[in-house]
Amino acid sequence: MYQSRVLKATSVAVLTVAVTIATAAHAAQPDFDLHPMHGAPNPAEETNRVATDESTATATDDSASDPVTADSASAEESMPKIFSTVPADNEGRRWRIAYYEGGPYRNYLATLKATVRGLVSLGWIEPLAMPETEGEESAPLWQWLAKNARSDYLEFVADAHYSGNWDKKVREEQSSALMHRLNETGDIDLLMAMGTWAGKDFANDKHSTATMIMSTSDPVAAGIIESVEDSGFDHVHAKFDPGRFKRQLTVFHEITRFKKLGVAYEDTEAGRSYAGLDNIRMLSESRGFEVVECHTKSDVADTAEAEKSLVDCMEQLAKTADAIYVTQQGGITSKTLPQIVEIAIVHHVPTFSQTGSKEVKVGIMVSLSRAGRRYVGEANAKTITQIFNGAKPNELEQLFEEPPKIAINLKTAELVGFDPPVVLLGAADEIFNEVPTVQ
Repeated sequence: MYQSRVLKATSVAVLTVAVTIATAAHAAQPDFDLHPMHGAPNPAEETNRVATDESTATATDDSASDPVTADSASAEESMPKIFSTVPADNEGRRWRIAYYEGGPYRNYLATLKATVRGLVSLGWIEPLAMPETEGEESAPLWQWLAKNARSDYLEFVADAHYSGNWDKKVREEQSSALMHRLNETGDIDLLMAMGTWAGKDFANDKHSTATMIMSTSDPVAAGIIESVEDSGFDHVHAKFDPGRFKRQLTVFHEITRFKKLGVAYEDTEAGRSYAGLDNIRMLSESRGFEVVECHTKSDVADTAEAEKSLVDCMEQLAKTADAIYVTQQGGITSKTLPQIVEIAIVHHVPTFSQTGSKEVKVGIMVSLSRAGRRYVGEANAKTITQIFNGAKPNELEQLFEEPPKIAINLKTAELVGFDPPVVLLGAADEIFNEVPTVQ
């Protein structure tokens, strides 16, 4: 279908893409520099946590009534608080960190690794070489960190790794055990809650432990937090990029001009959130394309069931849509990704990876790459260390816009019949020239 109308993005379209990316990149620059040329930020230069000046506390009534002093005080009150990221222990002991996930998932594992690297860069953990990991299980890495991460300031508690294993009964048992531990034992200072299930279970007032909701596609749409400005709970923080999916689809539509976009997702609150379905539907109205939907199984204990449902949907979408948005879900594994690539190539359908360049390397046609999650890891680490320096989680900025970069697989583009213009190639940050499963 697609090959019969080989598409070339026009200069105007590509210019629109370039402007979109440049604007987002400018807004997404980290507020502290960790560029390899400059190295990690100097802790000595970090601004210490906000403290009340003793002289202010002892000011006289006369000075308080002075117009200049009053205006200055008002201005200070309106300024955002600044909290330190300088390494500090918890009154002579190490901060204790726990981990909870809905189930094993490669994005959770990648986010954990990136966050640890961020903590290393900020000086909270001594430099370390984490082991290579296979599959999606985070428990082996957690145990390795508990044993090998050297720090005078924090620890990954060995017996504080919890997983729902994508099973509703196990989820209930694990979340209940962890909730009891937070409230009764009280030996955890911060909880890393990975994904939508974890966020739904611990973004509430049933406990008061500092909780960071990580690796959620859209915690607002999923009902985890109230808004990007306010999580709804003092002890809860969920960093996310509300415009990410819109930027992705804008770029994809500009360069391919599809009329029918195929999307496979699990038709649950969590599944719709993973896919960014609200964003897809809104953009379809404004840009005038049709959304072709297919429902899968995602958050299920049987990985094979999730995989089969996804492959079946991809076969269906490749016949009914002229482009496919490959969204995050449990059925996308190292086994199914090559199958998805093959299906798209056979039917000459361009694909866009919601996840990033790792899938483009395997053969998905294009994506906005994620710099190995470096930026999100740095942002997570900064938030954790600010909390340990006295910030309430909900005081800290939740909005996080990662600098976008284009990744494209030229071999896939050739095989589906897409001819990328030179100006697009010039804007690409990562270019792959082969599809591993295609000779």
